[in-house]
Amino acid sequence: MTAPVTTATRPVARAGAGVLRVVVTKVLTAIVVLFFVATAAFLLVRLSGDPVKLILPPDATAAQEATLRASLGLDRPLITQYLDYLAGLPRLKLGTSLVYDQPVTDVLFSRVPATLELAGAALLVALALAVPAGTFAAMRRGRAGDSGVMAGVLVGQSTPAFWVGILLILIFAVQLKILPASGYGGIEHLILPAVTLAVYSVAVIARLLRSSLIDVLGSDFIRTAKAKGLSTGGIVLGHGMRNAALPVVTVVGLEVGSLLGGAILTEQVFSWPGLGRLTVEAIQNRDFPLVQAAVLFFAATFVIVNLLVDLSYTILDPRVRVTS
Repeated sequence: MTAPVTTATRPVARAGAGVLRVVVTKVLTAIVVLFFVATAAFLLVRLSGDPVKLILPPDATAAQEATLRASLGLDRPLITQYLDYLAGLPRLKLGTSLVYDQPVTDVLFSRVPATLELAGAALLVALALAVPAGTFAAMRRGRAGDSGVMAGVLVGQSTPAFWVGILLILIFAVQLKILPASGYGGIEHLILPAVTLAVYSVAVIARLLRSSLIDVLGSDFIRTAKAKGLSTGGIVLGHGMRNAALPVVTVVGLEVGSLLGGAILTEQVFSWPGLGRLTVEAIQNRDFPLVQAAVLFFAATFVIVNLLVDLSYTILDPRVRVTS
């Protein structure tokens, strides 16, 4: 016999269908965003000039230019190139690099590990500094400690990353001679670029955590916990942090994309062989397929991280589950 459907199972089924609908909607939205990014990348890189002029020597003849343009597929109509480009996206067939003469995906993925290493280290540095700083400022609201942290946050948000990198090189590499100024190798090569890349994220996360904690610490349940005799540290860590985590998780997710994008300047300053430096070189060489692939990688990473952040709401906040 088929078990009867009770009234208790109907809200659960409806809630599950609602969550699935939300997930599907967000995934479809992400696909549409990536489509427009891919289209914009295809069109904009072709406004930067003719790569044939850079590949051939200045004294090349018109016949040589025509031959190379035909071998690269640049003599075809723009709409044909665009349709071929879109057809290759689902299969990650993004063409061949005009400079490296290798599949774009091979060139791209050879540089991705270095960029992920740098961004991951910068995120760890940002969280290690921002969480204690934001918590300290919230617990010392209106006091000298709070003012000091907020002053540091303001400086961190207003200082360009490339200037921070140059300053760190002058101090730790040129003057103190304790860290290398550039290059890729052990952890000693990672410290300066990771700190440089993390400065802005430290300021953003610390400022948001402070504001979120101040709001939470003024809630009724916090006053009840204080009335029960709980210590301030226990209240902040046991009750405040969990309730203040949702906006912080949101901005951390956004900062992951910002760290990957910001790595372009940092990698240039420290000669870090990552995707950002590769992208700059590809733009200078007008390597259309490689630029398109790099832009898509940055966009896809940002979209995927935001999608995961949205989905994590259902774990961190029960109210989101009820709404879904």
